[in-house]
Amino acid sequence: SVSPHDSTGANLIVQVKNNRVMRVVPFENDAVNECWIADRDRFSYEALNGEDRLTKPMIKQGGQWSEVSWQVALEYVANGIKSVQRDHGSNAVGALVSPHSTLEELYLAGELMRGLGSQNVDYRLRNAEFEKTDGSVRWLGRSVASLSGLNTVLIVGSNVRKEHPLFAQRIRQAARNGCVVSAINAKNYDLAMPVAHQLVAAANQWAYALSSVAAAIAQSKAIEAPNNAGTVTPESIEIARALLSGEQKAILLGNAVAHHPQASTLLAIANWIGAQTGASVGFLTEAANTVGAQWVGATPGAEGLHAGQMLAGGIKAVVLLNTEPAFDSAVGAQALQGCDMVVSLSPFKANMDIADVLLPVAPFTETSGSFVNAEGLLQSFHAVVKPLGDARPAWKVLRVVGNLLGVAGMDFESSQDVLAVATRSQNQVPATQLNNGTKTNMAVSAPAAQDPVVASIYQLDGIVRRAPSLQMTADARQSSEVVAP
Repeated sequence: SVSPHDSTGANLIVQVKNNRVMRVVPFENDAVNECWIADRDRFSYEALNGEDRLTKPMIKQGGQWSEVSWQVALEYVANGIKSVQRDHGSNAVGALVSPHSTLEELYLAGELMRGLGSQNVDYRLRNAEFEKTDGSVRWLGRSVASLSGLNTVLIVGSNVRKEHPLFAQRIRQAARNGCVVSAINAKNYDLAMPVAHQLVAAANQWAYALSSVAAAIAQSKAIEAPNNAGTVTPESIEIARALLSGEQKAILLGNAVAHHPQASTLLAIANWIGAQTGASVGFLTEAANTVGAQWVGATPGAEGLHAGQMLAGGIKAVVLLNTEPAFDSAVGAQALQGCDMVVSLSPFKANMDIADVLLPVAPFTETSGSFVNAEGLLQSFHAVVKPLGDARPAWKVLRVVGNLLGVAGMDFESSQDVLAVATRSQNQVPATQLNNGTKTNMAVSAPAAQDPVVASIYQLDGIVRRAPSLQMTADARQSSEVVAP
């Protein structure tokens, strides 16, 4: 199988007895995870057998939950969405989707919305800035395997040891071979590797801190610095010197940068530095399918509402795919309580305070599907056990909902059929789409009014949140972290 958690795409062996997952160990793949897996890959399976699993469809009426048949639940969903369309228009319907969902599920969620006449679909629940997408895909900027051979790396906004442990161990390999590691973070994290240069700054000062590195590079090369470049400091000079040396070098932007209110500014400055030093620029990317979600269009169209607008109450009906906004978003789920119809597709009894319908869908061990890792590599997997109870693969549920609502083009017979259409049979995101932006506006505005909130590593998705062994760790006790000193 393939890990549904971080963006490495770690290959797994899932050991099963009596249709129950009993153990998860690494499947070796030198190009991806070598012989390693993260603790969350190894222990999150506990949630799959837990008491919180949803095994039958449920409807809430009069404040009480009751189990119903799939036919009753799906008709209730279809009638509810039709009612919202009739009363408020198609633009009042939206989908908030998790980047831990499979590529097939994400594609069909987007097709369902577009087929209903809505462009409201988004996976970016934790973001604070929402740029209009142009078809390009933000990614790692290089292959996963190449991290082991870096000569110089600048990490911005990431406790990479915790957030991306398999990337961190590759960078650690490089550091042992002389790679100069630099970091700009809100704290002096213990990255379990030699860090030559550490620039500590509050998150709302990161743009200024990164621009000071740009200014030091401009000074060294005797060229004009970007607009409003920061003041050159001893730390920025050392980071600049490191980036100007060596052949294999990278600037890696963490989850806190992706979620930052000034994310596009930070990326623009990083791109300028990359262009001047020859360093690749990329996002570590948060989830198993962050890259895949962009590739298959799980982002709003030109007239669509982004996740922030939907979570602020901009819609009247919402489909929640493998996500719990109370935990997975920057603003919570309060505004969704004003919706006329909230449909939760989850393997768990999730969103019970805001949902009208709970549809039990299969986790990654009970469905076939695909994930696209940070470098753009598509990896498909099969179900290893049968769905628990009456749970069904989410791609099938979305297909049937689409059929009931008269959406054309959703008559798929298998997840492989969905995949072929979603990717046009390619096994890698096309190079023309892998683009971390060419924006050149690097003007550093006033400090951001808010700091990004980054979930702890064992709160990132519904599976790890329900794994007892992971929740007993010190890392789990940090339910969320405001990235500021």
